[in-house]
Amino acid sequence: MNSLVQALHDGTRVPRLGYGLWQVEARDSAALVAHAIRTGYRLIDTAEAYYNEEGVGEGIRAAGVPREEIFVATKVWNTHHGHDLTLGAFEASLQRLGLDYVDLYLIHWPSRIRNAYVDTWRALIRLKEEGLAKAIGVCNFAIPQLRRLIGETGVVPVLNQVELHPYFQQRALREFHARNGIATQSWSPLGLWKDRSATPLNDPRVLALAAKHGKTPAQVILRWHLDNGLMLISKSARPARIEENCQLFDFALDDEDLASLASLDRADGRLGPDPETADF
Repeated sequence: MNSLVQALHDGTRVPRLGYGLWQVEARDSAALVAHAIRTGYRLIDTAEAYYNEEGVGEGIRAAGVPREEIFVATKVWNTHHGHDLTLGAFEASLQRLGLDYVDLYLIHWPSRIRNAYVDTWRALIRLKEEGLAKAIGVCNFAIPQLRRLIGETGVVPVLNQVELHPYFQQRALREFHARNGIATQSWSPLGLWKDRSATPLNDPRVLALAAKHGKTPAQVILRWHLDNGLMLISKSARPARIEENCQLFDFALDDEDLASLASLDRADGRLGPDPETADF
């Protein structure tokens, strides 16, 4: 696989396409991570709240690729917000992963009801200073939360991992990121969520582009992320789909294709929780 990478504002170089472990069963995670790495993925994205960090570590060790070539990201969950709780949660994640450091540590959600994400961020700053987390960022932060985080600490996250797909394109947030040197990383890049049947995968405009390029609808959408300068986390528990989802580097969308997909953005496109109203 073409190891397309992006340089973050702190100099960290990150693969733009990653394999994610959300909703991957712990018993399956080691084999799937090993398969993803052997397929060509070099960014592995997990979290303490995914309950599969042990399997992720096992899969990394089983894959036969040197540790320094694998970019490992994990996240602190809401119940461990606060400076000292976050430091403890990080140490527990390292133990479960069986690693000496992680390449990226993230705040999973701002958890506005706890109102402790600034102190949590200060813990991440310390972990970076100590070399235990090579880079630090956030997930699911809205613009007001990012402004507060940066304003109170002076440290800008290297990236913000957020829900983003053709039906929910997050243009205002992406513009804020661009102005502040924050990379945008997409989760749910295909617009799939639980039992929601409305997905870009079935949209006639996506199907037309799949036919045009001789690719699957999923490959067209994942390529859309790359051609828009986004990073993305793809997830599947099926080895064949893991392989399909990284076969993105032998074609590109042209300006007409991109304009067609830009028109898919919807006011009601968000599938997951809104960080400004979520109560967990």
